Amino acid sequence: MSSDPWGRVDETGTVYVRTADGEQVVGSWQAGSPEEALAYFERKYDGIVVEIGLLERRVKTTDLSAKDATTAIDHLRQQVDEHHAVGDLDALRKRLDALVATVEARREERKVLKAKQTDEAKQAKEALVAEAEELAKSEQWRAAGERLRALVDTWKGLPRLDRKSDDELWHRFSHARSAFSKRRKAHFAALDAQREEARKAKEKLVAEAESLSGSTDWVGTAARYRDLMTEWKAAGRAQREAEDDLWNRFRGAQDVFFAARGEVFAERDAEQGENLKLKEELAAEAEKLVPVKDLKAARAAFRGINERWEAIGHVPRDARPKVEGRMQAVERALQEAEESEWRRTNPEARARAEGLTGQLQAAVDKLRGQIDTARAQGNNARADKLAKELEGRQALLDQALKGLEEFGG
Repeated sequence: MSSDPWGRVDETGTVYVRTADGEQVVGSWQAGSPEEALAYFERKYDGIVVEIGLLERRVKTTDLSAKDATTAIDHLRQQVDEHHAVGDLDALRKRLDALVATVEARREERKVLKAKQTDEAKQAKEALVAEAEELAKSEQWRAAGERLRALVDTWKGLPRLDRKSDDELWHRFSHARSAFSKRRKAHFAALDAQREEARKAKEKLVAEAESLSGSTDWVGTAARYRDLMTEWKAAGRAQREAEDDLWNRFRGAQDVFFAARGEVFAERDAEQGENLKLKEELAAEAEKLVPVKDLKAARAAFRGINERWEAIGHVPRDARPKVEGRMQAVERALQEAEESEWRRTNPEARARAEGLTGQLQAAVDKLRGQIDTARAQGNNARADKLAKELEGRQALLDQALKGLEEFGG
């Protein structure tokens, strides 16, 4: 018979292992010595020890699922419970029990973590739904569309929730995207219709612009082109390709007209520039008539200058006020000289002036006498009142005397 601390072999070759519950039969050995029998079953024990160690390491260092870990533990426990090995089987059971506790703790941790991740995923998806529903109202078609596509990618990267919650949130999310797409489609359909109307309107404007390009009614046609431009801007934009083509035709027609007008106006400007030089020479000649010394000769000379002036023709518009103003100043000077001469030589006007002066002089003299009388009587209030009246009559008399001087008297 042979034995060691954990097992023995009896005379019949039966192998036993010692446990807390007493000896348990391991197996029978007939092929060799008892020592070889114990060594064989001890090696089987060592194999179980290695397997348990490997499982402990996997549980601690990998993401081995609780289900797979439990299956592996049950398999090892079965090997220990079948007593087909010699060694401290009770110690192995304790290690397996500890491993079960570890797996259960990991299971609870993962359950809590999964619940947390699920809650975070739900909050994230609810936030995506809320943003999508807000974007569904937007009219920033490009930016909102791109953002909605990005939200879909974000959604796909989030874990699934329970089927009911996930389906409800996805339904809202999908509905928001559909609503936005429907509004965007309607918007661009309306825009296309507007652009088509704009194209038709602009084609009519182009046709009219092209029909006017050969006109020589420089003023009227230029005004009409301005009106056409206003109508063009009010018509809105057509499709880009049509818009560019129509604009090139519209602008080209205007360019033809304005180029022709520019050539005509350039010739006209040159002619009017020469006219301006001639009129400036005549204005200078007229200005030598002032101050007027001989009214009759000055008037005759001015008529001759004015006849030559009228024969010259137009000058540039911006120069016209200045040069015409010079001639008008000379004409006013002649008119003033005529009026002065008339007043000086008109006997009726002289008589009226002398009569008015005489009346005013008499009134002034009378007031002075009344003032002297009032003061002599001590009536200073009446004297002061008459003095104020005298001031007004004296001013009128001075003015009348000045006018009388114009008649040479």
